[in-house]
Amino acid sequence: MGQLGTKDKEVTRKQTEGRIKIQKRGRVERGGSTDPSNSLSRLPTMPSRRRTLLKVIILGDSGLFGFYRVGKTSLMNQYVNKKFSNQYKATIGADFLTKEVQFEDRLFTLQIWDTAGQERFQSLGVAFYRGADCCVLVYDVNVMKSFDNLNNWREEFLIQASPSDPENFPFVVLGNKVDVDGGNSRVVCLGIHCFRQKARAWCASKGNIPYFETSAKEGINVEEAFQCIAKNALKTGEEEEM
Repeated sequence: MGQLGTKDKEVTRKQTEGRIKIQKRGRVERGGSTDPSNSLSRLPTMPSRRRTLLKVIILGDSGLFGFYRVGKTSLMNQYVNKKFSNQYKATIGADFLTKEVQFEDRLFTLQIWDTAGQERFQSLGVAFYRGADCCVLVYDVNVMKSFDNLNNWREEFLIQASPSDPENFPFVVLGNKVDVDGGNSRVVCLGIHCFRQKARAWCASKGNIPYFETSAKEGINVEEAFQCIAKNALKTGEEEEM
């Protein structure tokens, strides 16, 4: 009887252990995997911010072969680096600066391209202009010829870049160097026509192109102008993604 009692106890112990193991497996199955990585995957996550590259091209007359320059490089440096230099260094071919900008819940990189000027426009190649999200046309408010050339710059860009919707492609016009002569150049009149009025009328005739009068040297309206440029470029980029 004593031996039988011992066997009964052994059987009972094994049955009990079996029930415990079954219960443990049941709890694991009901609770899910014990792998910490799987547990973290069930936690709510914050939406990731999308990072977008936006290409902006700045065009305008260059002082490389002329007697004036509109200040494209200076505008770029003022916006990106908050710096201005009186020492002129000609842009050879093309160069660019980048700046990360946040708009609402999105981060994007603004890639701003500067060109040498109209004498070397054709040599840069079609590939340089393709993929642009916005084009900035710059003229010197003290030089009428630089303003007259804006139309040529605009037309040449549309030919080279060949945007899918040329009628609605975003341009922004910057009348630079308003600091010259104490700012009086902002209201320089040519005959009976005011320079400012002529610039605004031209922008209106081309689909209400945004227009800013700027000073790269003093930082006047530079930040505001590039905020407008960035928003227009972002809109183009979003339309192309759709």
